[in-house]
Amino acid sequence: MADRATPNLPARDFDATEKFYAALGFERTWRDNGWMILCRGDLQLEFFPWPDFDPATSSFGSCLRVDDFAGLMEAVVAAGIPNTRQGFPRYHPPQREASGLEIAYLIDPDCSLLRLIQNP
Repeated sequence: MADRATPNLPARDFDATEKFYAALGFERTWRDNGWMILCRGDLQLEFFPWPDFDPATSSFGSCLRVDDFAGLMEAVVAAGIPNTRQGFPRYHPPQREASGLEIAYLIDPDCSLLRLIQNP
């Protein structure tokens, strides 16, 4: 197995988090009262419970570098996640940045920032 890292993000409500990410094509591979793992192909996100977390104070985030960037963006749009500059969840459509990478931004219901990046 190749080395890898997986983001560990807060979830106020595992059911709500699972439902949000399911709309993006993620499936639950593990869940108990203290941990949840969701996967979309080889992409993996891990969540820990934090029922009284204040999303407005979140500084959680991660970069998700993907081969099927177009497919993930289609899922984001199909899920009806608003393209707006306020509130959460929300997303900012992809754009080519100074780095030359195509990057979109997704903020989940617990205000974790996911940078969605097209693999070069």
